[in-house]
Amino acid sequence: EVQLVESGGGLVQPGGSLRLSCAASGFAFSSYYISWIRQAPGKGLEWVSMLTTGGASVDYADFVKGRFTISRDNAKNIVYLQMNSLKPEDTAVYYCAADPSFPWNCYRGSLCYKEAFRYWGQGTQVTVSS
Repeated sequence: EVQLVESGGGLVQPGGSLRLSCAASGFAFSSYYISWIRQAPGKGLEWVSMLTTGGASVDYADFVKGRFTISRDNAKNIVYLQMNSLKPEDTAVYYCAADPSFPWNCYRGSLCYKEAFRYWGQGTQVTVSS
């Protein structure tokens, strides 16, 4: 059974940090593009960050560059999103998603469609508030 399970969300004050985890099972994890996507209340899906297959390279949306860091542990089949200097506008449900092909339909500058990824996690809530 394929599973992507996010964890690590919670309530944090502005300027604080959280580390999200995405544990994968049931598919060839290292051969997939893994992305973090978020959805704020009342808004659509928004691409945040991506790791290419095997972790060869990473990319970030401009609004998180310098604050968020994506990484993966292929031995444990886990992808992390370290989030620092959090802002209230980072409040959202954060999802990890995986696909064997480059997710052109959910990438910088484009609308994000669920169909861009073969697998999605259930999401984890991040709330940034004082």
